[in-house]
Amino acid sequence: MADKSECSGASTCSKESCEGCPGHNSAPKSLIEDLNPYSSVKKVIGIVSGKGGVGKSFVTASLATAMRKQGYEVGILDADITGPSIPKMFGVHGPAEGSDMGLFPVAAADGTKIMSLNLLMEDEEAPVVWRGPVIASTVKQFWHDVYWGDIDYLFVDMPPGTGDVPLTVFQSLPVDGIVIVTSPQELVQLIVKKAINMAEMMKIPVLGLVENYSYLKCPDCGKEIKLFGESHIDEAAAEMNIPVLGKMPLNPEFAQMVDEGKFDQIENPYLEEAIKKVENI
Repeated sequence: MADKSECSGASTCSKESCEGCPGHNSAPKSLIEDLNPYSSVKKVIGIVSGKGGVGKSFVTASLATAMRKQGYEVGILDADITGPSIPKMFGVHGPAEGSDMGLFPVAAADGTKIMSLNLLMEDEEAPVVWRGPVIASTVKQFWHDVYWGDIDYLFVDMPPGTGDVPLTVFQSLPVDGIVIVTSPQELVQLIVKKAINMAEMMKIPVLGLVENYSYLKCPDCGKEIKLFGESHIDEAAAEMNIPVLGKMPLNPEFAQMVDEGKFDQIENPYLEEAIKKVENI
């Protein structure tokens, strides 16, 4: 017998008449939000992490600038609403402007298009004290209210964990795959598995893992110093049948350029496999 709980005539219809009802056996409604009507986005890549402080925004920016240098049109949707760092890294400031076509992202020096809440606030240092539903709604608006134009790759920098925003992105945007960022500690590997399991539950492809803070190279002798202990990312990746797409060291020069808002000038050679993976999806 069909479920009549949502049928207006449930009290009077029979099994035979219900079989012909338009609502009978209807497919589940898609939760994907409509893209801005004046925009075209070919691929959406999410950058996620199980916990904060592992360099997720750095990986997001690195992949975006690398694809930009290869001639692609690239955008970054900064979905880390309460902790936006992308504008600072690229040295861009608001206020973002708009027209009837939508809100315009702000272009970095290399042409990367960026939309972040910090580009809409009068005071960039003001805290964002919002509840989950408001934050999730803002992420959706960054998809359908922003005039992205023609984009080959849109990278979504998500907040850590498996809460409202990652769930909203996975359900509301046509995500083609995610890259998970981690660090060497075993505790982080445990948390990363939660992010992977969430992606599998949502049927989102996991492109691979990137490990940050893998080591610090001694400026005098060149020895690799494992500040956070030996890495276990290869074992974790093999266990979950997911490729390792890069291992990045701590680099004081990178940190200085980030602080100066010159991310577009950074040459990051540690993500070649990740770039190939993204380019070939």
